[in-house]
Amino acid sequence: MTRVDFYHLQKWPLDRALPQLVDKVLQSGQRAVVMAASPERVEALDRLLWVADPASWLPHGSRADGSPEHQPVWLTDRDENPNGATILILTDGMDSGTKAGFVRCLDLFDGNDPTAVDAARQRWRDCKAAGHDLFYWQQTDRGGWQEKARVAASRPDLKPSPPSSGGRGLGEEGAEIPEMVPPAPPPHPDPLPLEGERE
Repeated sequence: MTRVDFYHLQKWPLDRALPQLVDKVLQSGQRAVVMAASPERVEALDRLLWVADPASWLPHGSRADGSPEHQPVWLTDRDENPNGATILILTDGMDSGTKAGFVRCLDLFDGNDPTAVDAARQRWRDCKAAGHDLFYWQQTDRGGWQEKARVAASRPDLKPSPPSSGGRGLGEEGAEIPEMVPPAPPPHPDPLPLEGERE
């Protein structure tokens, strides 16, 4: 099954976290689909990726550009994978019925919005019921990521993590995304870990 990583954005907004994540996907040689809530949000993310960092180039496209087969990153408001991506990035509280068609799904949600957190909890439960391997990352004061919990649904070699300090961990039976808890130092050395990197 697909590995699904939940990224609890607390210190950085999506506009700061997404470009770095897309950059890491491109550096790894993989392709991604980024799903947003509306055509207007797709346009906003399109502009963001062009201007986020003058020192980097994040090639991407959307239906406005066409030729999805040539786009390493495809921005869309539809549940699709026209560029043959292996990574799905969910923003704006979006969900996908085709997660199983990707190697990895990254769900970025706003930890400062109670409604977004509640919706992420439900997506976690749904993913767990579907048999996906789940990881939960909480943002630290320095903008890095601390792994707080994991649920190994389909891989016997992937051990569930113990509860994190400050609240019930996602790896526990019946556990959900905890309320805001102080991140436990030290942060993960790589703020946006990708498949194959040490976790």
